Amino acid sequence: MFPLATPRPRRRRPALAAFALAATAALLPPPGPARAAPEEGMAHCPHMSALHIPDAAHQQAACLDELTTAGTMASGHTDPADWAGLTPEALPVPRGVPGIQIDGYFPDSSRSNTNHSWNHDSQFVLRLPDRWNGGLVVTGTPGNREQYANDRAIADWVLSRGYAYAATDKGNTGAAFHRDGRRPGDAVAEWHTRVTQLARAARKVTAQRYGRPPARTIATGMSNGGYLVRRQLENHPELYDGGVDWEGTLWREEGPNLFTFLPSALRHYPAVAAGGPDAERARAALHAAGFPAGSEFLWPYHHRVYWDLTQRLYREEFDPDFDGATEAGTPYCTPGTPETPGTPGCDADYVYGERPDEVRRAVRRVALTGRIGKPLLTVHGTLDVLLPIRESADAYAELVRSAGRGALHRTYRIEDGTHTDSLVDTFPDRLRPLVPCHRAAFTALERHLDHGIRPPAGGTVRRPAGADAAELLRECGLDTGR
Repeated sequence: MFPLATPRPRRRRPALAAFALAATAALLPPPGPARAAPEEGMAHCPHMSALHIPDAAHQQAACLDELTTAGTMASGHTDPADWAGLTPEALPVPRGVPGIQIDGYFPDSSRSNTNHSWNHDSQFVLRLPDRWNGGLVVTGTPGNREQYANDRAIADWVLSRGYAYAATDKGNTGAAFHRDGRRPGDAVAEWHTRVTQLARAARKVTAQRYGRPPARTIATGMSNGGYLVRRQLENHPELYDGGVDWEGTLWREEGPNLFTFLPSALRHYPAVAAGGPDAERARAALHAAGFPAGSEFLWPYHHRVYWDLTQRLYREEFDPDFDGATEAGTPYCTPGTPETPGTPGCDADYVYGERPDEVRRAVRRVALTGRIGKPLLTVHGTLDVLLPIRESADAYAELVRSAGRGALHRTYRIEDGTHTDSLVDTFPDRLRPLVPCHRAAFTALERHLDHGIRPPAGGTVRRPAGADAAELLRECGLDTGR
């Protein structure tokens, strides 16, 4: 049973107004002219000049009339390239959230993030709405994207509900993220350090702004960001009250991990696409690797866009010796056979279990244990073919149960959801967006933290019969999960 939280004393509060693992490296135009901060003591942006991000090497604050993307797109305080392709086109954008935005970076030696022309990694954004509900949301980005990647999918909505919001680029970005660090696994290990660093700093500056610390701190994120939620609740539960994991990546030394299923897709999909006598055997091989039956219509796109790129970039991070001096492998190469070897170092021929022990040791450094210390709700689509649900959310749920923490966890398997919500626009009759299910899980966690109400039981959340696209974008049906 989900343990009951002790309901918080009710305070009088002011009224309230994912991944893609694909990499992006876009330049944010210099911020537009922010409205000058009012005199100290006025209701809007009071004491802005006194706010200080602990340990930041650089920060710049702006008093904005609109913290959501309805305003930050025009003012230059977000980067649409960061969140391109992560949400359905029709996702509403809330308005009416004035407040303070602080951009900056922590000390770091790498320079892959070009936002603001800073050319400096470990960039962050912190948004502090005038009408605060007492809470703080902390997130890391999906894929290798920069700090604004969650602005449409997460920040707009939580800001409109009165939360303070903090996001980090995780310390390295773009298709060459694996160059960061001195040894295999260093770049991914830094992600955890940067989220922890931001969470601590954001809690302090939130207390500076509002005169008291957050009454509730929630970790959330999609894909790689979801993985970081799990890791934070496993290793730093003291910083959070709970978390919502949106289709998080799973890293396990013995598997599952990306390297135990992506090479199978690269090896077998060409035969599926070609048809002929080997097609059924190849299709069965993909199903056996975890790619669900019924998801075949998504395979061509993922073969073209995600599978190969993801395998090569992350394999380079954990196993750079596989392809020798070649960096991040050879863009899709035909797998070989014992009789006809393929391209040397071809990722379609990669077999994780046959690689040297140091590869598994690198994965072990960033692996999950399932030993969460605060409540965690997981949302994952049944038609995810970048991180198949059996090899990701289902496997992590079993890991949590094996660690004796099952009472703290719920997994919601969202029927017809896939990894990237923008694909719903391409396949509206076959897919449903996950964004309303993330929001439903988030509000279920809120009810638990504030009132001790147990979240709905985990299980498959069926697609509502007859629901049109507008309804699916508004509602999840999470309360009917079975």
